Amino acid sequence: MSRLSIRGVARSFPGLHGAAPVPALQPTDLEVADNDFITVLGPSGCGKSTLLRIVAGLDVPTSGEVRLDGAPVHGPGADRGMVFQSYTLFPWLTVLQNVCFGLREQGLPEAQQREIAARYLHEVGLAGFESHYPKQLSGGMQQRVGLARALAVNPSLMIMDEAFSALDPLKRREMQDVLLQLQKEQRRTIMFVSHDLEEALRIGNRIAIMEGGRLVQVGTPQDIIANPADDYVRAFFDGIDTSRYLTAGDLMQTGAVPLVSKCDAANVAASLNGSAEYAFVLDAARKIRGFVTREALGEDTPSVRPIESIRRDASLEHVVARVVASPNALPVVDDDGCYCGSVDRALILKAITRSRGSHV
Repeated sequence: MSRLSIRGVARSFPGLHGAAPVPALQPTDLEVADNDFITVLGPSGCGKSTLLRIVAGLDVPTSGEVRLDGAPVHGPGADRGMVFQSYTLFPWLTVLQNVCFGLREQGLPEAQQREIAARYLHEVGLAGFESHYPKQLSGGMQQRVGLARALAVNPSLMIMDEAFSALDPLKRREMQDVLLQLQKEQRRTIMFVSHDLEEALRIGNRIAIMEGGRLVQVGTPQDIIANPADDYVRAFFDGIDTSRYLTAGDLMQTGAVPLVSKCDAANVAASLNGSAEYAFVLDAARKIRGFVTREALGEDTPSVRPIESIRRDASLEHVVARVVASPNALPVVDDDGCYCGSVDRALILKAITRSRGSHV
């Protein structure tokens, strides 16, 4: 079930002096799953902020419906935590009081408010700044307060509109790192609007590209890099080395290396009955035990050799370093250590060449 469901949502504004309505958002369908991190990307005026304001309940669609956790959205609510480009902090409140604001609105006891707020300030790296006022903080620190305030109410959906675009490049990357770490630890559902392709590629597991009030393409970064829907999408990547944003999960393939679940001579022989020289050995939970080679077929109990696994979210740099040092393909595993696929040198070379294109 989708956490957020956008169906047929459109928005038009009245024309001047009786002119025809001006469409800002054409009928849009989008499903955002639980724990999804989707970045909505496009130039100014493409409709991305209009879409986000409708999801936030700050604007009303001309047609269509937004549902969050199955319930229709008719206005702002505590089920959505919002972070905007402007820090929107209350200058007369301390950092702790700012983070407590939504919790106070929920009617929580003051002691519980302070406990929750302190925890999230620690999460965003601001422990020790509780008694400071916003004017005493840098822009990046103020945005961390805004992020902590949004997270503190434990929303079903985090909504972030150009949240880091006012920061200098160093602070912007720093905040991206904070958000990525929080996402890794807490698995939030996030809808993040940006006009920066590199930011979208770096932080989102899916990207929705908009133009002229319509969704042009939705997919994983690798889907869009490999198969841009049209010249408009393709133009986004001009001058960008997209291979930097590939992960092991983007590169891996399934079925390339035989798998053995019971490591006896008969099973190994059956797995290596073709041209394969080795097979990965999995246990009952599909976790990697090692690999077995064709040379082991002469043994009564084929010996299992150890092999390094690569996490699915590992960066291209990490994958290259590991695969280049290995004569064989390496297994890719998920967060639970379960087998997903494999990567080898040929896959890496093919992906880098395709992604870099004329930049190689």
